[in-house]
Amino acid sequence: MKRLASLLLAVPLLLAGCAGTPQRPAPPPLFADATFKPPSEPVGAQNLFTLSPAMKAYVHSPAFEAHLRNKSQERGLIEALYSKTDLKLEYDSSRTRTAAETYEARAGNCLSLVIMTAAFARELGMTVHFRSVMVDETWSRDGGLYLVASHVNIALGHRKPSGLLYDESAEHELVVDFLPPPDASRLRSRQLEEEDIVALYLNNRAAESLVQGKLDDAYWWARAAVATNPPNAVVYNTLAVIYQRHGDLVMAERAFRTALEREPESVVVMRNLGPLLAQTGRTAEAAELARRVASIEPVPPFQYFDKGMEALKAGDYATARKLFEREVKRAPYYDEFHFWLAVTLLQLGDAAAAREQLALAIDTSTKSDNRQLYSAKLAHLKRQSANSVRLY
Repeated sequence: MKRLASLLLAVPLLLAGCAGTPQRPAPPPLFADATFKPPSEPVGAQNLFTLSPAMKAYVHSPAFEAHLRNKSQERGLIEALYSKTDLKLEYDSSRTRTAAETYEARAGNCLSLVIMTAAFARELGMTVHFRSVMVDETWSRDGGLYLVASHVNIALGHRKPSGLLYDESAEHELVVDFLPPPDASRLRSRQLEEEDIVALYLNNRAAESLVQGKLDDAYWWARAAVATNPPNAVVYNTLAVIYQRHGDLVMAERAFRTALEREPESVVVMRNLGPLLAQTGRTAEAAELARRVASIEPVPPFQYFDKGMEALKAGDYATARKLFEREVKRAPYYDEFHFWLAVTLLQLGDAAAAREQLALAIDTSTKSDNRQLYSAKLAHLKRQSANSVRLY
């Protein structure tokens, strides 16, 4: 399955106590409901894990029960859901869905698939553990925004006849992961609670609404995520970016500061807060924040790619190739890098290598429309000679 999980908004392109009583002051208010229009759709996660009638019917269908008989309960469930002969689910990162929506669409991103799998597993009486996998952050860009992906997976077990939980050691649980590396289940992880999954779902919906230009909807989804009071910075950062896009810099800074209280070394939050400080005249503080960011992450996301695009447009294909290859090396699961490397290789006359990169673009893409586009270009490249083909 393709890679992607929960989205964390980052770096918009358009920057526009009493003595003797050690009590922490009450946090400043983070919501400004009156400045946003009502949402265009219901906002919340009440039915996140609810099975639809069609899902319940599938659980009791002969085909589904056959999978459970032929395999262990956990493996039978996964085979029923993800084999190519039954549901034929497709990975699609364009929207985070509830369990029922994922089943109906036969598509979902990593978080959607985890949610749907958990819903089916619980219906069958299995134990479910959500896990945050320790992988390098993966950046992408969409709608004038930078997005960074984290990753979650799920571990399934079952209950002993006595009603006690099954032994939770690794050999007694089946880890289900939608990450390309075959050893993904062995990567370090930390357990998440259901409340964490709910917050990630709400945050994703906020990010997706913002990418679509639905600023008011984005606010209400982010507000709902913040109301869960998660310990990490993710949802507060998203709310801050929304305020920044809305032109409310005071509320944006307040939300960014709250995010940094939870994760003081968050490069994502610092990259967002720095331009806001500069915009409001606090250049020295912004410069200090930039130095902190550079000490943690010397090369910003997309730096090699952007320079590669400049070289490509200037006709310096050799330089473009080197820069794209550097970006691919540090972000091997981002389809756009593979695509533009393919374009450059074609300009250099290496059609075979270009075909390989297009195939990788298809394999790493998390959106069905992009996969269709790359597939069409790859088919065209295979039909034509290198000298007569343009990919863009």
